[in-house]
Parts: sequence; C-alpha cells; structure tokens
Amino acid sequence: MDGNGRWALGRGLPRVMGHRAGIKSVRATAELARELGIQILTLYAFSVENWKRNPREVATLMRLLDEYLRRELPTLMKNEIRLSVLGDITGLPQGVREHLTQVMETTKANGRMTLNLALNYSGRSDILQAAKRISAEVRAGKLKESELTETTFSRFLYTQDQPDPDLLIRTSGEQRISNFLLWQISYTELYLTPTLWPDFGKPDFLKALVDYQQRERRFGA
Repeated sequence: MDGNGRWALGRGLPRVMGHRAGIKSVRATAELARELGIQILTLYAFSVENWKRNPREVATLMRLLDEYLRRELPTLMKNEIRLSVLGDITGLPQGVREHLTQVMETTKANGRMTLNLALNYSGRSDILQAAKRISAEVRAGKLKESELTETTFSRFLYTQDQPDPDLLIRTSGEQRISNFLLWQISYTELYLTPTLWPDFGKPDFLKALVDYQQRERRFGA
C-alpha cells in the first residue's frame, strides 16, 4: 500500500495525514473484496525495513493501527472476516501486540474472508524463520529430510496452509516487489498502477481485477 507519504507531501500536509487517508482505502478494498467473494486479501502494512523511518512516524503508524483495530472490529464481525497477521508480532509495541492478539482470537471463527495484515514482515525473514523451524524439526526427529518438499516448506511460512496469491497489486508507480511474499508469488500475476494508495478506491480495485481476468495463466506449462 504505497504512496501515503507522497500523497500528503503533494498536498502540503504532514506524512501522517497520508497514512490516515490510506485507512479509507483499506476499508474500501476490504469491503469490495468481501462483496465479490474474494476469500483472502493480504495488505502489506508495515515491513521490517520500515523501522528505519523517523521514530515519530513509526509511532504514529502503530497508533493508527491500534485505532483501526478498535474501530473496525464490529465491521469484521458483521462481515464474518477473520483477521490474521503475517510477520513477527513480538517486535511490535506491547499494547498493539495484545490488541492484535485479541482481535485475531475474536474473529478466528469467521469464515467468509481472511484479511491478512503483513506487519513487521519481510519475504526474506519469512523464508529464514521457516528454514530455522524446519531445521529444529529435523534435529528433533519430527521431520525427515526426505519428507521436505515445496508443499512441506510452505507450511512453515507465515501464510501456512493458505494458497499462493493470484494477483499482486502495487500502487504509486513503483516497479519492485519490496521484499513481499517472495516465496509465495512465484507465479502471481502483477498489476502496477501509478495511483497513490490514498486515492486507490473501489473503481481502481475493479480495474485491476478486470485486467487480471484477461490474463492467461500457464504456471510455466
């Protein structure tokens, strides 16, 4: 969800206003995904690398995340959306971590859609933590090296038993993956748009989905 800062600076506003405006796009995108029957929506909210930003901006992002969880929990329950987190939440502030855990527990039985928030996440760290867990399982005799396949490896990733993404949308005109779901997107269709995230609404999402529908997916065949 890229472009919040540029959206704000282009309007002579503090960067935090861009992040706050971006929350509206989160709501619109999640609502449309739910309406269309999309089963899994993953939003890249905060990367491992984002800790390098100005501490005040990081603190504001954490506060906005906490506000979002408090405000949107009734909506998640009403629409039967389960909240899941991809990433190492132990690195998040204690209050945010506890609130995330509470919302995940409250929504865990919801079955209409899964909303993944990638928080303190990076694709490389995801692969690394999976490799470490597999190594521990092999040493403990719980997993044989001969049993290790791509399917087995995938079960140790943060996405666990979720299917690989069909479509990855990158906003703001950037043309890079930015360390996102590196293992999972090997055959994911990419859609790049110059639209900044706070301006990304339901029409933009629909345009991306229509473009995706016109793709021919061969998975290397």
